[in-house]
Amino acid sequence: MRLIHKGAIDKGSVQNLATRLGVGARHLSRLFQKHVGARPIEVAKTVRVQRAKRLIDETDLPLSEIAFRAGFGSVRRFNAVFAEVYKRQPSEIRRRQRTSTPSRK
Repeated sequence: MRLIHKGAIDKGSVQNLATRLGVGARHLSRLFQKHVGARPIEVAKTVRVQRAKRLIDETDLPLSEIAFRAGFGSVRRFNAVFAEVYKRQPSEIRRRQRTSTPSRK
């Protein structure tokens, strides 16, 4: 989990992570499913979208920059995953925060 939070899957793949841990990718996925209730890729997706939400909340960075800093490979994928998780587009959340919070970092 710590490696996923540090971006191991963002910069590589589940196979790379499994190799680094000395197990097969299928075995790693089974272990995650058993102990976490989700596959490693799903955990990584959740970590990325939470990182992006935090950056939206705490910075004025452009959304495209947030997408890449959060570990997404494209703005399109960022928008899709964000909308899937939060049921709103990131730009909508940014607009709402700008109207309710006068100053941010």
